[in-house]
Formats: sequence, C-alpha cells, structure tokens
Amino acid sequence: MEALADSDHPRVREVAGRLTRGLETDLKKLESLFHFVRDEIRFGFPTRWSEWDVVKASGVLETGTGYCNTKATLLLALCRASGMPARVHYGLIDIEIMRGIFPSFVLPFMPGSGPHSWVEVELGGEWKPVDSYINDIELYLGSRRRLTEEGRSMGYSLACVEGKCSCDFNFGEEGFVHMGGVVADHGVWEDASDYFQSDLYVRMKAHQRWLYPLLAWMANRNIDRIRAGNDIAPPNHRSRA
Repeated sequence: MEALADSDHPRVREVAGRLTRGLETDLKKLESLFHFVRDEIRFGFPTRWSEWDVVKASGVLETGTGYCNTKATLLLALCRASGMPARVHYGLIDIEIMRGIFPSFVLPFMPGSGPHSWVEVELGGEWKPVDSYINDIELYLGSRRRLTEEGRSMGYSLACVEGKCSCDFNFGEEGFVHMGGVVADHGVWEDASDYFQSDLYVRMKAHQRWLYPLLAWMANRNIDRIRAGNDIAPPNHRSRA
C-alpha cells in the first residue's frame, strides 16, 4: 500500500504553501494548518466502506470531510509539506464516544473499541501530540452543549473526561478532545498505510462493510442535526479549500 500522507501531491503542497506563507515560526505554521484541518475539513464519514480509513490526504482535501483517522492523515501530510517533522500515533478508542452520532441501536452490535489516531509534531527538538483538530468548531460546541444537558462526559464525538476537553490549539497541553476515550496504545507510525497493514489494525468484517453505507449516512445526518443547533455558521457551510 502506498503512503496515504501524500505530502508531495500538488494539491497538498499548494494548500500547505498558501496556509503558511509569510509565517515566520513553525508554531505559527502549525496553528494555521490546525485551524484549516479543524474547520475547513468538516467532521463526517465517507459513504463507501472502501474509503473508510484508507483515504489519501489529497482525497480528504477533495471531499472536504474527514474524521479522526483521515484528518490525521491530512494534517500529517500538510506538516511535512511545510517542512515540519510529523508522525501519526494510533490506538483504540471506546465506541461510547460515538453515542449520539452513531444510532444507539447499532452500538450493542459494534466492537467495544475501534481504531483511532492523532498527530505528533516535532518542534524545538521535542515531540508533542495534538488531537483537538478532529471536530470542527460547530460540531464541538453543539456536542459539548448536548453532553452538558445530558450530564455525560463522553459521546457526540467528545471525551470530556475530568473536564479536559477542547477544540482549541492546545499544542502539547492537556486540552485534547478525544484522548479521554483512548483505551489502548498502538504506538507511533510514519504513515497510516503502515499501521493499516499491521496486525494491530481492526478491519471491518463482511457484515460491517455491508451495513457501513447506511451507518455513515445516519451518522452524517446526526452530525448535521448537532451543528444545526449552533448560530456560528449555517449547516450548509462548505470548505473553501
């Protein structure tokens, strides 16, 4: 399998160059890339199971949507295209984090956890993690409100465990958005393709692949409903990439 973080793709290089042009420090460049991936790549799922996880960074740019694993692939590629060392960290995440996005009736039939990733970037000789780019700000605010109303700490694609939950650029700080739901650590990898070919990767079973298009459609519909409760931007906002 060829690398998914195709940082040499013309579209990836063009976006990275445009977003970092004139910025003097790598931290400022990373912050610009972060906000693009967070908000211009809306949180959502592809409707074909063949595109689940295995999507190139250039493909994520083309669709303008992504979730934890595909957004990580894109941010990884954009960092590298901007000259910053970056890597992807994989693990498993509690499926409860998707309660309210995935229909509740399907959760008992799903594995208790699924593949999850975040990005680590080297700045000043130190590797630091970031994952708060995963949910666009409209979804984050809508999800946070629903969790507060329901008195829960996990669900709607948020893990607000011990109150640590953010969609801000908290690079290397305790301000993660999904980390509280991680239940297993599978280490760091150079590219998603390496992890997906390993024995650690949890692959879809035949019946899951068959049901996936319906599940993705229902999840995306629920995501739009969560966003619709916010007055930041209309639900039909689209990426300007």
